[in-house]
Amino acid sequence: MGIHRLNHAVLYVSDLARSVAFYRDVLGFRPVEMTPDGFRGATFLQAPDSTNDHDLGLFEIGAAAGRSTAGRGTVGLYHLAWEVDTLDELAATAERLAAAGALVGSSDHGTTKSLYGQDPDGLEFEVVWLIPADLLDDAALSARKRIGRLDLDRERQRYGGQTRGGVGISVPA
Repeated sequence: MGIHRLNHAVLYVSDLARSVAFYRDVLGFRPVEMTPDGFRGATFLQAPDSTNDHDLGLFEIGAAAGRSTAGRGTVGLYHLAWEVDTLDELAATAERLAAAGALVGSSDHGTTKSLYGQDPDGLEFEVVWLIPADLLDDAALSARKRIGRLDLDRERQRYGGQTRGGVGISVPA
């Protein structure tokens, strides 16, 4: 089986309109018209610059649904990770998440620079920038074994705010 990338994720949400607004306004996803006729309570969204048919499906299960307890009280998915092209985009995403009260953390994993957010239902996600293959060095590779504090300003000085991430790793060279 030759899996080479995640095509889309589908999430159960308590309030569809609220979740669509969050993913649209904070992360830039756009709704795509593909909900089957007669089907209510779902919206499909595409990420900015994506070539996928859709990247996210949201299915409403109602306001009585509780927040996810995955990892705290039940098994389940911890988070999804979406990749951005530049550190400037990562910094802008950090600002939007913080303004929405949805930024719950950040970390430097050596080869990846990560933000963590939660949607209105408490479902966690990661937004990540990957060091391109030609800029990987021993320090970045050895730092994969730890979780450090992310200093976006320092990383932009080191790699450049507009350097395209993931080239030679997740993006063909």
